[in-house]
Amino acid sequence: MSAPQTTSAERKWVIRVPASSANIGPGFDVLGLALSRHLVLNVTQTPCSAADSKVVLSYSGEGAGEAPLDPYKNLITRVALYVLLSHQLSFPSAVVTVDITNQVPFGRGLGSSASAVVAGVLLGDALGDLKLTEDRVKDYALMVERHPDNVTAALVGGFTGSFLRILDPSELSPSSIPLAEVLPAYPANAGPPLPGQEKPPQPPTNVGRHVKYGFSKDIGVVVVVPKFEVATSKARGALPEAYPRADVVFNLQRLAVLTASLSASPLDPNVIWEAMRDKVHQPQREGLIPGLSKILNTMTPTTHPGLLGICLSGAGPTILALVSNESSSTGTITTDDSEITLGEAKPSAQMSSIGEAIKELWKEEGIEVEWLALQVDFDGATLQEL
Repeated sequence: MSAPQTTSAERKWVIRVPASSANIGPGFDVLGLALSRHLVLNVTQTPCSAADSKVVLSYSGEGAGEAPLDPYKNLITRVALYVLLSHQLSFPSAVVTVDITNQVPFGRGLGSSASAVVAGVLLGDALGDLKLTEDRVKDYALMVERHPDNVTAALVGGFTGSFLRILDPSELSPSSIPLAEVLPAYPANAGPPLPGQEKPPQPPTNVGRHVKYGFSKDIGVVVVVPKFEVATSKARGALPEAYPRADVVFNLQRLAVLTASLSASPLDPNVIWEAMRDKVHQPQREGLIPGLSKILNTMTPTTHPGLLGICLSGAGPTILALVSNESSSTGTITTDDSEITLGEAKPSAQMSSIGEAIKELWKEEGIEVEWLALQVDFDGATLQEL
């Protein structure tokens, strides 16, 4: 068994993880899309005596007033500690400062928890000098965040399809392990396992499988974020236990077409818009999101030139629209609500028009929103030592 690792020199890392949208169109629990909003960790490890060791968090941006700064309560550092304990390590004998800057709204369908979990695994990888492979990072992330669509997109970037492979009976099933066992109460278990103690539950190897699809760089993304949350438990609770065969076939047909159509040249708005329709989760969640049916069914490429397709982002309430984006440049935009610094691009007139149109439809329901013009993040999560 290894004791907590010691350090002799200061080390610094930057961890950057994109936001993600899942359930793209008919791709419920399958398709994910990485987006140009990011969770960024600036990490410094400074040598000190064991008695002075500590982990210090600071947090700015989205959720700054909500995210706990106790390293034994914050999701990012708890996941990092889980990864370390899994290798019979703990936080190093050092002062570890983690400055967190977050652009991903909490609870809005943009993969905030997946971003945090992936960042936590990479933080544990850095502090333990573990040199985990991308697949092993994904394994650990899926032990905590059980949705491979968001995790995969956040980790590898781009437009992805993913699933959890069928496990052999001899393997540990992540879905059967309570999160309380994966992330136990700290700091009681904050040290490395003692002789005779078991390590935390270990993830199976290569449990998550994925593929990256092509995605045209002529497509921009508009996300419209309402100022209310939909709890994932409520969103999941709205779904039935079984579906009519016709609805399943409806989604399968569109799923097959959509994954090819988003990389075609030229893009065909009529094909993409129809291929992004869904009967598996969006109709069932209309009661949780006022105005959803009107937005999804009245905005078409004919009524709104430049629109390619539109859907819920994740479980909602955020709406995601794919828009023809052949003319964009770097910069910032200003909406009626606030100035928004973009991840990569200044919106085209078509993106602005579609963002404002969705905003107006929600205004009719008495709902305030913020719309963001984004691009797809093709790089995914990165860990860089400075």
